[in-house]
Amino acid sequence: MPSPSMPTMRTSATIRIIVCIAILSLGACSLPKFQWPRVHKITVQQGNVITQKMVDRLKPGMTRSQVVYVMGEPVLQNPFNNDRWDYVYTIEVPGVAHNEQRLSLFFENDVLASFSGNYLPEGAATNDPVNEEDIIPDPEPDPESASDSEASADS
Repeated sequence: MPSPSMPTMRTSATIRIIVCIAILSLGACSLPKFQWPRVHKITVQQGNVITQKMVDRLKPGMTRSQVVYVMGEPVLQNPFNNDRWDYVYTIEVPGVAHNEQRLSLFFENDVLASFSGNYLPEGAATNDPVNEEDIIPDPEPDPESASDSEASADS
C-alpha cells in the first residue's frame, strides 16, 4: 500500500521545477541582449592610395615618369586611350563604411595636361603658373643596369 507522503513528494518536486523555471524566466529579462559569435570580417583596401599631398605635387607639364614617381603606376590604363590614367582607391570596413576615391590623369604629347576626380590641388582656384622648383626631375636610370647593358652591347 502506497504511503500518503509519496504524492506530496512528486507535487513538491513539480512545484520546485516550476518555481526554478519562473525565476530563470524573470531573470532573463534583465540580461543583456545575447548574440551568437560572428565571423570576423577584415578591412579591405584596394588600388593606389591617393592623398591630398600627392595631388598637390601634380602639375601640368610633368612627364609620365614624373607622374609615376609621385603617384605610382596607375591601377587602370585604358588600352584604347593611352593618354588617360585612372587611379582608384577603395576601402571597405564591414558594417561601417565603404569609401572610393578616383583620380583621372590626362596626357597630351606625353606630358600631364589635366586631371579630374575626388581631389583638387590646394591652389586650383588661383590657377598659379608652374614654378621650376615644383617640377620633379625625371628619375635617372640605375648606373649598374646601364653598365650591364653597355657590357652586353660590347660583346
